[in-house]
Amino acid sequence: MEYLPLIKGTGLSLLFLILVFFPMERVFPANNGQKFFRKAWILDLCFFLGQYLLWGALVVGVLGYFNEWANQFIPGDFRQKVAAQPWWLQAFEVIFLSDFLIYWGHRLQHRVEFLWRFHKVHHSAEHLDWLAAHREHPLDSIYTIGLINFPAFLLGFPLETIAGLIAFRGIWAIYIHSNVRFPIGPLRMLIGAPELHHWHHDKDRDAGNYANISPLMDILFGTYTCPDHEPESFGIHEPFPKSYLGQLIHPMLPGFIARKWFREKSEPEE
Repeated sequence: MEYLPLIKGTGLSLLFLILVFFPMERVFPANNGQKFFRKAWILDLCFFLGQYLLWGALVVGVLGYFNEWANQFIPGDFRQKVAAQPWWLQAFEVIFLSDFLIYWGHRLQHRVEFLWRFHKVHHSAEHLDWLAAHREHPLDSIYTIGLINFPAFLLGFPLETIAGLIAFRGIWAIYIHSNVRFPIGPLRMLIGAPELHHWHHDKDRDAGNYANISPLMDILFGTYTCPDHEPESFGIHEPFPKSYLGQLIHPMLPGFIARKWFREKSEPEE
C-alpha cells in the first residue's frame, strides 16, 4: 500500500508531461516527421519509470546526506548573511554558480572516459523529445544533480527550496530535449532553448553547448554553437546496448568485459 502513492504520482506526472509537451511538439516541431510512438519509445519510458519509481529516492537520499555533510563545514554566520540578502540576489547567485559548475562538470563528462561511460547512456538516444530527456543512468543523475545543487547547499538553502530548484531544473531539462523548435531570436544568447541543446546531442561528442539554464558559459568559454537547422542525426558513434538493463549494467563493467558482453548480448532496438 505504501507504493500506491508513488505509482499514482508517477502516472499523474506522465499525464501532465504529455498534456504539456505533446501540443508543443505538434505545433512547433523541430523534426516534423517524428511520431509520438517513435523508435525506442518503450526504452525511454523504462527510464522514465525507473527515475520516478526506483532511482528518484536514491538521488534524494544522497542529496540529503550531502546536505548534512555540508552543514558541518559552513559557518552559521555566513548562511545568515546569505539569507539576509534580497531573494532575487540569492536566486541569481545560485543560478550563476550552479550553471558555472554544471558547465565544467558537463564538459568533463564528455572528456573523461570514466564519466563518459555513464553519460553516454543519455547521449545514446537517437530521437529527442520530452520522454528522451529521462534516458539517464542513475549514477550520472547523482553526479549531475549534485553539481547543480552544490551552490544551494553552500549558500545554506533549506531542503524545501532545493527540492523546488530540482523540480524547476527537471522541467527545464525536459523542455530543452523536447522535439520543439521555437526560435527566440537574440534571447537565445541569454536563455537556453531546444535548438541549442539539440546540437549538444549531435553525434559529435565535442559538439559544444554544455551549459544548462543560460548559454553564457558556452559563449564565455568558446563552446557555443547554434546553426539555423537541426543536426542530421543524434546518438553516439560507439556500439552500445539497446535495452534498459543493458544500458544500466554496461557502464559499470570493466572495459574488456563490456566489449565482450556487448558482442554477445547486444539486442535490436526496441
